[in-house]
Amino acid sequence: MAVALFKLPSWLKPHLYFNKGFADLSNLELNDIRERICRFSDDEAEISVMIPAWNEENNIFRTLSSLAASNTTRKVEIVVINNNSTDGTQKVLDALSVRSYFEPQQGITFARQLGLEKAKGKYHLCADSDTFYPPGWIDAMVAPLQADNEIVGVYGRYAFIPENAYDRCVFWIYERFAGIIIRLRKRNREHINFLGFNMGFITQVGLDNGGFKVKNVRKFDNAIGSEYYVDESEDGRMAVNLMKTGKLKLVTDQKATVFTSSRRLIAEGGILKAFKYRIKLHSKRLLEYLNGGKI
Repeated sequence: MAVALFKLPSWLKPHLYFNKGFADLSNLELNDIRERICRFSDDEAEISVMIPAWNEENNIFRTLSSLAASNTTRKVEIVVINNNSTDGTQKVLDALSVRSYFEPQQGITFARQLGLEKAKGKYHLCADSDTFYPPGWIDAMVAPLQADNEIVGVYGRYAFIPENAYDRCVFWIYERFAGIIIRLRKRNREHINFLGFNMGFITQVGLDNGGFKVKNVRKFDNAIGSEYYVDESEDGRMAVNLMKTGKLKLVTDQKATVFTSSRRLIAEGGILKAFKYRIKLHSKRLLEYLNGGKI
């Protein structure tokens, strides 16, 4: 079933906690998240879900709530890498009894690399602290890695959560355009499709081939047009590294489609400006996607 034009899916709504920050949660809500997430702290985990976080006090509990509603029966650990947060992020993690590690070196590359090194599972799933994950996400992402030995990395589709219901129509159009670009890039530029908020791989292959290490480390929002924008990404680098060993696969199962915050697009000047920029960018790169070139 395709992502709805105007409506958000029913599984998402319980995790939105409308108009609430972490401090506004009731004891009942806190206990509910804490009790659900305790299922996902297995010391013999087969699957590691790793989440980098920088100053996400009022977002990450929502992500954790969605992941804690996963319907998998596998042994899973959900782990947060606190990347030198200066707000109450660690307080949230402690209150919810979430397994976490602290990475003092600022930058998402360092956080993801520490997560890779700490992961216990054979399979490594990457999530973000402003994204919501459907109940079947874990199993849907791992399934191709188990089914085919040639596949070493997977990535899923995504949709945006709008500021209001009207904007959902604009995002839907944007997502359809992104879907076309993803398909075009599969031929020669598939590593660009590998996005850190919805991807996974075989942990040992990631470790053996160089991990997330890059020359220029990006900040968390990495907004296009900002003075700190970095083109090279740790997720794309991981994809290139994985392809030294095997293949990547786009997971088209709707259970692998996540909903993420639109704040990065807003930081770039809004959805329309971001959309126009990407149309211009991808039009220039169309031949590159189709015919290849240097990575």
